[in-house]
Amino acid sequence: MSQSIEVPVYLLSGFLGSGKTTLLQRLIAYWQEQGLKPGVIINELGDVNLDGLLVEKEVPSAELLGGCICCTVREDLAGELMMLVERDRPDVILIEATGAANPIDLLDSATETAMYAGIDIKGLITVADAAHLLEMARNRGGRTYALMQDQIRCASIVLLNKVDRVSEDEAAELEQAIEGWNAYAPIIRTVRCETDLAALLAAGFTSEQSAAGLPEKTPSGGFRMHGSGHGHVTSYTHRFARPIDSVRFQALIDALPREIYRAKGLLTFSDTASRFLFQYAFRELDFIKVTPQGQLDDMAVFIGEHFSASDLRAKLEELEASAQPFQDDK
Repeated sequence: MSQSIEVPVYLLSGFLGSGKTTLLQRLIAYWQEQGLKPGVIINELGDVNLDGLLVEKEVPSAELLGGCICCTVREDLAGELMMLVERDRPDVILIEATGAANPIDLLDSATETAMYAGIDIKGLITVADAAHLLEMARNRGGRTYALMQDQIRCASIVLLNKVDRVSEDEAAELEQAIEGWNAYAPIIRTVRCETDLAALLAAGFTSEQSAAGLPEKTPSGGFRMHGSGHGHVTSYTHRFARPIDSVRFQALIDALPREIYRAKGLLTFSDTASRFLFQYAFRELDFIKVTPQGQLDDMAVFIGEHFSASDLRAKLEELEASAQPFQDDK
């Protein structure tokens, strides 16, 4: 009797703003060039999948919104995986977890699902923002730093991304730290996650890694790591009723407190006719012109630690109230 072929699944981890979505796009394009049909599951803390706007419409995808894949929406992962496999018959699946996700619980949930979903967990790819990780490592940045370490400890392979923003000595310092947390995962230096994707995808879990690179298994079958969690990470979603001024919005972003380290959203500006997806990470702001399918509200999601949502809301409402309607000069 022939044995059914299991769908390979790659897990994608990394702290907020590290470059996970850039890698996701590169992997999708790579698989399509190989004649494969990729499927994607994207997890967002907010209730709108903004990263999904950057995924081509013909790519089968599923969303896990309103919470983290390792806790509040954990039970949904199995159902979404099953549906994706049965409905779309992808050749390969990539699961992108929110940057606040605990990789231990992500592995645990995915591994449990693999027992009955016809999938094969190939490995966990962790993307690390070199400059952000360096700052956390030097300042011993509390629970955020601990979460970054957890994501690296569980990795099959680590992409040390944005290395153009650190010196050679600083990159070497980071590699030494990463090797101390995970002696088995290869480390690849990248800029915008550009690398040999064939070699990256070949780096699955080996028996040696499973024994020494991952946390110990508990009697219940789950992984255990002490001192992890992300209860300190909070998010605030703001929906706009009208276009806003792009210059004033950028000034607001420039003045954000350091406690807010990630933001993203879909915006219409009063001084341009286009709509834009914006992404903010580690004090840097990028805009991408988009044409969303369907009716999507203008909105912004801010993620950080112990920041004042009420203060932020007041500033956003003031920004919205001060905007002038867009005037086309044609």
